[in-house]
Amino acid sequence: MKVVTDNTFAADVLQSDKPVLVDFWAEWCVPCKKVDPLLAEIAESELGSQVEIVKVNIDENPQTAMAYQVMSVPTLTIFKGGERVNSVAGAKPKSFLVNFIESAL
Repeated sequence: MKVVTDNTFAADVLQSDKPVLVDFWAEWCVPCKKVDPLLAEIAESELGSQVEIVKVNIDENPQTAMAYQVMSVPTLTIFKGGERVNSVAGAKPKSFLVNFIESAL
């Protein structure tokens, strides 16, 4: 999965031709470590070809985290056409993540 920073967020997410799922996470976050392999599986699947999945470390990129009011991690936010479409906080099972992504496509 691609790593996005405060400096690359606009180009990588807001200007993307495809919908983008942003995983706002932190190194110290245990639930983030549970979600990460699930997102990697989805990125490798057919669904992953329809959506870009990227990661934003909130500790290293506080401007982006503040701009989108990320209060807890993991927060998964889908952007489409430069707009925030949907967001959910907390570790979720793979089936939930798949439905969450499909609902935004």
